[in-house]
Amino acid sequence: MGERAFLGVEVSVTGRRWVGPDVEEHRLAEAMAQVTHLPQALCVTLVRRGVQPEDVARYMAPALRDLLPDPLVLKDMDKATKRFLAALKARQRIAIFADYDVDGGASAALLIVWLRAMGHMATLYIPDRIDEGYGPNVPAMQALARAHDLIICVDCGTLSHEPIAAAVGADVVVLDHHLGGENLPPALAVVNPNRQDESGDLAHLCAASVVFLMLVEANRQLRSDGVTGPDLMAMLDLVALATVADVAPLVGVNRALVRQGLTVMARRDRVGLRALADVARMDQAPNTYALGFLLGPRVNAGGRIGAADLGARLLASDNPAEAAAMAERLDMLNTERRDIEAAVRAAAFAQIEARGMDGPLVWAAGAGWHPGVVGIVAARLKEATGRPAVVIGVEGGIGKGSGRSVAGIDLGAAIHRVAAEGLLLRGGGHKMAAGLTVAEDQIPVAMARLAELLARQGAGLAGPADLRLEGLLMPSAATPGFIEQIEAAGPFGAGSPAPRFAFADQQVSGRRVGENHLRISFGDGMGVKIDGIAFGAFDGAMGPMLENPGAQRFHLAGRLEINSFGGRSKVQLRLEDAARA
Repeated sequence: MGERAFLGVEVSVTGRRWVGPDVEEHRLAEAMAQVTHLPQALCVTLVRRGVQPEDVARYMAPALRDLLPDPLVLKDMDKATKRFLAALKARQRIAIFADYDVDGGASAALLIVWLRAMGHMATLYIPDRIDEGYGPNVPAMQALARAHDLIICVDCGTLSHEPIAAAVGADVVVLDHHLGGENLPPALAVVNPNRQDESGDLAHLCAASVVFLMLVEANRQLRSDGVTGPDLMAMLDLVALATVADVAPLVGVNRALVRQGLTVMARRDRVGLRALADVARMDQAPNTYALGFLLGPRVNAGGRIGAADLGARLLASDNPAEAAAMAERLDMLNTERRDIEAAVRAAAFAQIEARGMDGPLVWAAGAGWHPGVVGIVAARLKEATGRPAVVIGVEGGIGKGSGRSVAGIDLGAAIHRVAAEGLLLRGGGHKMAAGLTVAEDQIPVAMARLAELLARQGAGLAGPADLRLEGLLMPSAATPGFIEQIEAAGPFGAGSPAPRFAFADQQVSGRRVGENHLRISFGDGMGVKIDGIAFGAFDGAMGPMLENPGAQRFHLAGRLEINSFGGRSKVQLRLEDAARA
């Protein structure tokens, strides 16, 4: 078991053991604090990320020029870029075939905006999630090939052998990041850091980053011909949105892309994102939370339950009136999506409770479940159980599902294997998220096989993951200035979680807000009180425990943030866990 649990919390209300910095981390953080004069709590965060004292300045201000890889390290990049520029120079007809999620929409918008700046228009094609499903399909590719000279598939296409072969008369370039198979499709170029013949050094890139790298190379080749290309730095808001929304790990160049992209987004120059931020009532500078939970879901809403191309069109729009109308429509669709999701979530939870939640995989399937929300519900099941989850909507004898994984378990590879074995009609994705299509009568056997493969990776063997804490704070120490220093080590997200702090022996008052959220106020009796919010607290035991705590005192743990609601900035704890003191 190692060192004693932090604050003695062996089992919290969410079933986790609290783990603070160990002796070595304490020692290294103290040494770093002496050299850098930064708060020790921040130094613990840096130490845990493997940052050396001499690298702190570079880490706190990551420079894209130092971290951006040479685009030509990716196979087929030179071939793809040359064909793209040849189409531009010859004014050939270009079509962009994109996935219907945020990454696909942002990837398409990057190309549309770049081409428009060069005086060239492109055709946007995004398949309908229900009628066409994910990725290129034969009828669509045949139709696009008849009317275009070049088809660029973004955030899709790596496994689309037959549809790409059907694009007779047009060249096809694939810019993707999903796991590749043993053989590549018959495209002119397949640029994908997750091709099986790639090194894997850039496997963490989302599709929009792959597109961005091609545009970097395009600008470089234009410069060699004496031509100035569009301002790529101004397009990093789209790359940042895609990176966060696609849950790509915020490490290496991804961290620099998101950090710079947030700065660009704060300028509110892109009319589509400005309109979306306004309908989402974003009243503070953009951060990863805003990208992942306010903007991303609204961009996704069109692909989930509305017009598939609405999000991409909004991101590419340069017309404020048009953008405002599209943002309003997406906001309405997002509200509708939440209602649909709630119904599917309740039914899915009932299924997994009946089936049992102690195996390597939790899954649920239901007739009429909207395919646009199954991925979100899978994420909820994964969060609630700490296990990979798959949720499948069935219509006309065919199930279309989506899965979400936990750290250390490669769900995409496992689903790819089950598809290769013939138990799925199709399937693939990446480590943390994947999709599948399966015959209804094959669902139980396919899920059993998937569970078997995930068990070999260790899924389900561990209980709830330990909650890693950076240290203990007094409420009086949780100031806006302290939070700003912590944020300087960000941005935080997948692969780089925000620092979590504990508050010991707190008196709490709580109340339910909305359907299942908890709002609290807490303090240690020394005068300073902090507000907190715990989303989904009433899905588990934390909400009921803290709603009416009486005189009982609690240890609390979570992430600190600045809440600027209503124009007033206050410190707030994003409460994640609690234990009786």
